Amino acid sequence: YIDNTGVQVADVVVGFTELEKKSLREVEQLIADPAVRFDYYCWDLYARVSRYFEEDAARLALRQHALQAIEHMAGDEARIAAMITPKIVECHLATMNRLNVEYDVLPQESEILRRGFWDKARELLEHKGAIHLETQGKNRRCWVMYQTGSGTSSEEAGEDDAKVIVRSNGTVTYVGKDIAYQLWKFGLLGLDFYYQQFHTYPDGHVAWISTMKTDASDEHPDFGHGEKVYNVIDARQSYLQDIVAQGLRALGYTEQAERSIHFSYEMVALSPRTCEQMGIELSPEDRKRPYIEVSGRKGLGVKADDLIDRLHKEAMARVIVRPEISSADRVHIALQIAIGALRYFLLKYTCNAVIAFDFEEALSFEGETGPYVQYAVVRARNIFRKLEEEGGRYNASAVTQDLFALHLTPPEGDAFWQLLYLASQWEAAAEQAIATTEPAAIAKYAFQLAQAFNNFYHRYHILTEPDAGRKAFLLWLVRLVEGCLTTTLDLLGIEIPDAM
Repeated sequence: YIDNTGVQVADVVVGFTELEKKSLREVEQLIADPAVRFDYYCWDLYARVSRYFEEDAARLALRQHALQAIEHMAGDEARIAAMITPKIVECHLATMNRLNVEYDVLPQESEILRRGFWDKARELLEHKGAIHLETQGKNRRCWVMYQTGSGTSSEEAGEDDAKVIVRSNGTVTYVGKDIAYQLWKFGLLGLDFYYQQFHTYPDGHVAWISTMKTDASDEHPDFGHGEKVYNVIDARQSYLQDIVAQGLRALGYTEQAERSIHFSYEMVALSPRTCEQMGIELSPEDRKRPYIEVSGRKGLGVKADDLIDRLHKEAMARVIVRPEISSADRVHIALQIAIGALRYFLLKYTCNAVIAFDFEEALSFEGETGPYVQYAVVRARNIFRKLEEEGGRYNASAVTQDLFALHLTPPEGDAFWQLLYLASQWEAAAEQAIATTEPAAIAKYAFQLAQAFNNFYHRYHILTEPDAGRKAFLLWLVRLVEGCLTTTLDLLGIEIPDAM
């Protein structure tokens, strides 16, 4: 689900209509212009509109007008929003594909209203008495849900305990739409979107998008009807996610509320060193801070494509040119290292930690980094490549029970047992990550196994081992670790280069 309407799109629409005075035709030409990075253009425009609102709070009425126009599909604002939304989504999919991320379905937030999802949810909530129309106070004429669970009844709760679901002007808040959307995710509404194909990835995988066209395809996969739902939203939305779960409980869907998981995370910031490398000007005070917060509204941040390009460039500089590596292979290897570095850096931190991204730390081949783990796998595979070059062949069946007993016997076998035990724990690490909603558990495990293997590699001379039985056992252990590391990196979405 890509949140690509609402306030952000409304603000960009205001930017086109009020700041740039562009007509529908001019916006359409801008979208079609191949020389324009439209997502970059909208990023800059969004920041300009934010400053425009800050200069005069009365201008916020323009946002509300645009929001209502978009929700009711009325006027030029709605037409502009309908043009820019799919283009921004296309840009988003292209960027995420560079990170090896694909989507299955893209429900459009606006259609939660247009398809009657919210109307059905509102009817159910009203029937259960879960929402109320306020007749006085600051929430007068708003539909609100009272925060419960602390022993305070809705009748006793004050205004500060109420969450507005429908504003006095009739617009539905995010939390209202999210309740309806959560009901759809569990298949509890009795309603569904219409779907059409939106994008086909190079590997043939299709991303579907919701549509209002009643003649849409009936051949789409079955979406919704989830048994457990993970909502990946930052930690600042915890209160709103509690309201969503409360809405399900109020309707009697207690089990589904318990299976509504808020996969919360803290913000990703930038180290001062990275800001300067990306050309972001900092004050002397900012240079002393541990990290710099990014803000789309302020226009302070790094665009994902720029970040990937910079990482790729840095990785290219570290890929040693060897005769057997073609220019195309070098580019591809550098990209795999760059993406591995980025994904690992973001995943090695626990979700409640602020991540201060730093180029040099992420791309290091030493320490807890993606390239370090990737290199461990490449090193293991190189053992078998060199074995074949020397005319040898790995034969797993040569490792008999007697060889296991011989080489796993203490005290010398203790080191082998430790590596063998650690390699066997990848499934436990995955289960821990799922149970705790902490992908960092898998990243930490991958680093520990890579570190243990590198120690093993330096301690034992595998290919020059004169004892054939011992050599076969050592090769078996290398193959086992290589397989476990490969599977673990695959869980993290990290590819392994052919050479490093």
